Amino acid sequence: MTDRIYTTDTANATLEDLRKRLPRLREARRRVVGASARITDAVASDGGGVAGTDWFKAQTELKSEIEHLAKEGILLRDPEAGLVDFPADREGRRVFLCWQLGEDEVRFFHEETSGFSNRKPW
Repeated sequence: MTDRIYTTDTANATLEDLRKRLPRLREARRRVVGASARITDAVASDGGGVAGTDWFKAQTELKSEIEHLAKEGILLRDPEAGLVDFPADREGRRVFLCWQLGEDEVRFFHEETSGFSNRKPW
């Protein structure tokens, strides 16, 4: 993770990429969870077999997407909802710009000690 500080402009500039990455991340996560259940069932009979291969592929994709976000300093809060936070500065204090997949632009923030339910317009 970086110490990057975002403005609404710099956060909004990432949205085109995030709109592609977050669905891939969500799908990879779902495949990891699904393959985990199949592995549990398959271990007794064949040691994981194909289900294990599916898990490793999905896990690798998930890891890659999460590492990309971390490298950019973007915090993944909820992979299912596509909810992310961008570290920001507001009046000299650290806050998080808050965006969820499906929103047109980054226009909300919340304090460092609160979350999505306490977000306010920027």
